[in-house]
Amino acid sequence: MRQIAVLPYRFGGPAQDGATEILLITSRETKRWVIPKGNPLTGMERHAAAAIEAEEEAGVLGAVCPTSIGSYEYRKRRGNGASIMYNVEVFPLAVTRELSEWKEMDERDRRWFSFRDAAAAVDEPDLQAMIRSFGDGGFRAAAQPRGVVHNVAEKTGVNRMFAWFQRLLPRQGNFFELFESHAATLVAGANALSRMLQGGEGMADHVREIIEREHDADAITREVLQTVRRTFLTPFDRSAITDLIASMDDAIDEMQKTAGAVDLYDVTEFEPEMRDIAGIIVDAARLTAEALPLLRNISANGPRLHELTERLVRMEGHADEIHAAGLKRLFKEHGQSNGVRFVIGRELYRHLERVTDSFEDVANEIDGLVIDHA
Repeated sequence: MRQIAVLPYRFGGPAQDGATEILLITSRETKRWVIPKGNPLTGMERHAAAAIEAEEEAGVLGAVCPTSIGSYEYRKRRGNGASIMYNVEVFPLAVTRELSEWKEMDERDRRWFSFRDAAAAVDEPDLQAMIRSFGDGGFRAAAQPRGVVHNVAEKTGVNRMFAWFQRLLPRQGNFFELFESHAATLVAGANALSRMLQGGEGMADHVREIIEREHDADAITREVLQTVRRTFLTPFDRSAITDLIASMDDAIDEMQKTAGAVDLYDVTEFEPEMRDIAGIIVDAARLTAEALPLLRNISANGPRLHELTERLVRMEGHADEIHAAGLKRLFKEHGQSNGVRFVIGRELYRHLERVTDSFEDVANEIDGLVIDHA
């Protein structure tokens, strides 16, 4: 038996740069912690059906990524006594709104967990592993910088002897901090983009936030380029540093252009394929934010970085398919009868596609660093 589910998550803090949390709900009968899931709906995409389950069971709305993060299995006893194995395909859902009332609110509890606590709360081993893999907490320790001087001093026990020598080393710049700060703007901008494409009230605020995040990203990019010019010793080849930050900046630039088009043409309704691409963008930003700190120790984190970049490339291919299908449907419905709407919709699709293309460029740049340094 096959089912669909979502893994709802959110970014903490007012700037969305805090710890990421997972939302779990209780099952109706056993009251154990689970994720929102249900059966596929006829005539509906699997990720869209999973989003409906999230609204009905957990009372949350958001950007669901059409590319699943995997599947897990569990066995369930049915009313006739049979014990049936279920295979559940899971889609990430970036929560943008929590409802105060929802369909099954009287039958379930909901609670936000850290990655570690969420993995410990669920019973299914495959789901536990999926939650741990989805989170970045397990890789932060490995990502911390450990310079040559630090390692030598730690092994020899003569930390003070090397303190003066460390101060004499050529300046290496704060590139890792800048990369990670830029990734945080991508996450926040992607979330604002997904909220904007949901339509409704508050769209002007979402447009404004995207523009503000793009300005923040521009400031970080300028600092990276200035630091490259004035730094004697860089952690990677200078062109690799500038190419990586340029790819990241292209992504937030295209988000800003999408918001600008929405504001210019006063668009208030969006195609479902646009929201699907936005779901991919949100998850791509999340993966990028996980990958960047791992660059601090590429040799140790090479396998995980390859997993992340491989998923980014696969998601970009999925976004291309959604873009083609959405553009085709837009032309069929409005190409002849409403040329203006078709032209505006095509422009929005173009910007959204370029966002995902930029994330693929980011993945390729990271892969290049892994090949050169791992």
